[in-house]
Amino acid sequence: MFWKRKKKEKTPSPEETLPVRHVSIDELREAVHKYADSLPKGVQLSVIINEDLTMNYELLAPFLKAIPKETYYMSRETYEIFEEKDKQLAEELDMIQKAVDKYVQQKKELPVIEGDPYHRVSYLKLEKLNLLPYRPDRDFYITDEEFLITHRKPQ
Repeated sequence: MFWKRKKKEKTPSPEETLPVRHVSIDELREAVHKYADSLPKGVQLSVIINEDLTMNYELLAPFLKAIPKETYYMSRETYEIFEEKDKQLAEELDMIQKAVDKYVQQKKELPVIEGDPYHRVSYLKLEKLNLLPYRPDRDFYITDEEFLITHRKPQ
């Protein structure tokens, strides 16, 4: 006797059921905070960051109640969110953060320009240890908060 298998009904993904609409960067940030608060202990927020630094909207959809029309990027190192026009900034932020972390590991000091009151990253120091594939056209600064990198000049 042959048994007929029941076809499994496919559960629709959030992309198939939620509306695609404009989502502001502030709305997205709020959804990311809610998502982060819901993560089990030990799970990193980086699970929502795809390899190309785009964000996994499927994971954020329950908090947004929509799928964003826009493409947003998130720094894997600092978790800062960027609009599509600032994709290169997100990539450079990650590159510089990794280089600074490796520099500190090797030299046990920060790679800052001597005497710079803003703690501007010294590309020369990073290049001497071959930690940079290229020199960015913008300045980055080291914050007091866990030596994170920022592109915003301190006040």
